[in-house]
Amino acid sequence: MVDLSINCGGIKSPNPFWLASAPPTNSGYQICKAFEAGWGGAVWKTIGAPVMNVVNRYGAIDYNGQKIIGLNNIELISDRSIEINLKEIAETKRLWPDRAVVASLMVESDRQVWHDIVKRTIDAGADGIELNYGCPHGMSERGMGSAVGQVPEYCAMITEWVTEVSTIPVLVKLTPNITDIRFPGRAAKKGKANGISLINTINTIIGINLDTFQIEPSRGGKGGHGGYAGPAVKPIALNMVSEIARDPEINLPISGMGGISNWRDALEFILLGASSVQVCTAAMHYGFRIVEDMNEGLTNWMEEKGFTSLDQVRGKALPNISSFGDMNLLYKDVAKIDEKKCIQCNLCYIACEDTAHQCIDLLSKKGKKQPTVREEDCVGCRLCYIVCPVENCITMVHKENGNDSKTWNELTKELPQPMKLEDLRAFQRKHGIEIH
Repeated sequence: MVDLSINCGGIKSPNPFWLASAPPTNSGYQICKAFEAGWGGAVWKTIGAPVMNVVNRYGAIDYNGQKIIGLNNIELISDRSIEINLKEIAETKRLWPDRAVVASLMVESDRQVWHDIVKRTIDAGADGIELNYGCPHGMSERGMGSAVGQVPEYCAMITEWVTEVSTIPVLVKLTPNITDIRFPGRAAKKGKANGISLINTINTIIGINLDTFQIEPSRGGKGGHGGYAGPAVKPIALNMVSEIARDPEINLPISGMGGISNWRDALEFILLGASSVQVCTAAMHYGFRIVEDMNEGLTNWMEEKGFTSLDQVRGKALPNISSFGDMNLLYKDVAKIDEKKCIQCNLCYIACEDTAHQCIDLLSKKGKKQPTVREEDCVGCRLCYIVCPVENCITMVHKENGNDSKTWNELTKELPQPMKLEDLRAFQRKHGIEIH
């Protein structure tokens, strides 16, 4: 039997799928509805001082017929009172004692104000606290959100204010709008956080109206930067999650988020070290019932692979992450085109001829121009594989090179420094590497 239950920094839930702090978690009604659908937890929309939102606060990028590849928002924290939110947290937890109810908090940078809201949140029965150090718009202009997450000293200071009085687990939600995500992560550890959530939204302008020159979406002719989420941000989120997971100075549980739309996306985050995974944009696009497929898909995959718990899966991809300097320079793949599947669209030829290494020819076969790879010239860049519209028509085939292996770090020790071009060419000739 597969057990999907998790423990993220002391916060337990029956499965790893949580709704992220956002419009879908703005009320007890919504969260209870989500729990009925099967979500394991929810992070309440951020609670803090009263705000007023503006209209036209969402913008999106659609591409090639797919809606909402990326979602941009300038929505602020909850526009409902702290009292109402805390009352609904207590009621939701009473109705769903086995689900994770996490309160996202953001108040002014005052120690006593933080102490007060933390104590009130604990009294409401929340399972944990998530500190919002990530909002890149609206709140950051007020000295909160990403204005805190971008300064490790502030991150450590406020986290410590919270952990001084908190008797429940504290997660710190990090902003991706920073050069090195590890520094605020280390600051959260210094502040005695129990775990880290990431990533929050990315600071973006979604687009410009080419007729009016207004920022999209427009509010009376005015627009500005907002927070970007959705499938387009997943690669950025995966990288930052792995950075936190691999840093020995941090070593904290992770709640991962950023572009998760299905169980496969979620599993990638778990394989890079996440305990729980948070979803927002996909729920806003398709509704709460997407979690049914997530639970089923993850369960089926684990059964197929022979895993019984997520503890056996978590972080299994981390050892495969390498710096460029440790990669084998002598490893070789070449592209191979399956002529039976090829539809002669010639996209591979065009891409290779114009923008890669000119190693695909168009040969006349049975009255058609058939793209054919010249293996001796193929450098294995994989561009043709990426542009091909037919699944498995182009594959990358490994070419055996004995047991030879040489990394860049090893090479720099072997060759004279500073390395000259002729030294590198001599190394390539020695190992039979094509020179282009």
